[in-house]
Amino acid sequence: MKILAASDIHGDINLARRLAENAEKAKVDMVLLCGDLTLQETSTDGIIGPFKERGLKVGIIPGNHESPATSNFLIERYKLVNLHGYSYYLDRVGMFGCGSANIGLFQLSEEEIFNFLEKGHKYIEDKQKKIMITHVHPAGSLIEKFTMRFPGSLSVRKAIEEFQPDLALCGHIHEAEGIEEMIGKTKLINVGRQGKIIDI
Repeated sequence: MKILAASDIHGDINLARRLAENAEKAKVDMVLLCGDLTLQETSTDGIIGPFKERGLKVGIIPGNHESPATSNFLIERYKLVNLHGYSYYLDRVGMFGCGSANIGLFQLSEEEIFNFLEKGHKYIEDKQKKIMITHVHPAGSLIEKFTMRFPGSLSVRKAIEEFQPDLALCGHIHEAEGIEEMIGKTKLINVGRQGKIIDI
């Protein structure tokens, strides 16, 4: 299975088009968008269209720049896969996630973040491969060293350690785009605005 994962598009239609073109060219099975599709709730037009026009399957979570209501609007309008507190599987790969962040306009408490991740994980825990998608990065990660303002999430860290997904994908910290590290058996990747094509 091959995915393209990206985050923090922030209403940039040209970026959305480039990502969709890259996904089509690479013949990915799934596109995962890790939040902050908009810039403070504006600019939803044209963000999802380029992916759907190419017949791509898309899973999303909200970031801290859009409410779950905005995310749900996009999910309903474009028939997307909702991974915010939910799960989805394709072949032998299970995906689960939690959007928003521990700061910002649309924040969740640490308890809520863990509950969303736990709820999604329980339906795919027996899958051969697991991907966890969040907007915010885990506490104590390399990504955290790239920012003084945005702390990592203790609950995202706890979920990685307890559920041991094969991949943990996030965004949020633009300066840490492309950073990869291992947390136990889990590969953590800040997929960033330019996105990353990953073979599972």
